[in-house]
Amino acid sequence: MGETQEITLTQMRKSVEKLGSSTEKHGDPTLMRFLIARSMDPNKAAKMYVQWQKWRTSLVPNGSISDSEVAEELAAKKIYLQSLSNKGFPVLIFEGSKHFPSKDQLQFKKFVVHLLDKSIASSFKGREIGNEKLIGVLDLKNISYKNVDARGMITGFQFLQAYYPERLAKCFILNMPWFFVSVWRLISRFLDKATLEKIVIVTSDDERRDFVKEVGEETLPEEYGGRAKLRPLQEVKLVPLED
Repeated sequence: MGETQEITLTQMRKSVEKLGSSTEKHGDPTLMRFLIARSMDPNKAAKMYVQWQKWRTSLVPNGSISDSEVAEELAAKKIYLQSLSNKGFPVLIFEGSKHFPSKDQLQFKKFVVHLLDKSIASSFKGREIGNEKLIGVLDLKNISYKNVDARGMITGFQFLQAYYPERLAKCFILNMPWFFVSVWRLISRFLDKATLEKIVIVTSDDERRDFVKEVGEETLPEEYGGRAKLRPLQEVKLVPLED
């Protein structure tokens, strides 16, 4: 780490303290994610970090969301968590045809936290470093109008932007039907430039090959050109962290 980054990190820590909080529980890799998300501005990064802390305390008071808290969402078996990609990122697959807009928005928000937290944790090697990322795959094959949930997708992406900065390595959208194009235009208005640059709408054979190459055949399920089996999120067991 260069001297400039060290100075910026120190400035961010001081700014966090001025806002009445502390960074003692998180190392440099975690703080760097917030700095990168705020163009290396220590004051803006500190504000984002403190807002994230308050949000976690409010929505996730116990530190994690249990399966029982989001049982209804898990029952649909619409989310799959594969092993690590070629670059070491967990791969999260969402089957849009199994999703229906939630009537309980609080449970849905908790479900988003649950799936993101568990996906990121699946890449921990004994402990969290703080710079872990994930790959998202949104499969829109066979979706109909009743599966369309612009509000839900906006919530998911906004959570990534505001509370999981620099956690998204890349997001691939597969099998987008013609009627979803206008929906995607609406959703895109709520996404910042950095997020949009990480999203690939796969339409060509070349893009499909790049997708398979990026994820890796050993991790990608057979349904998508790989050799692995789909693993429902709730069936994945995490390795306990080291003390």
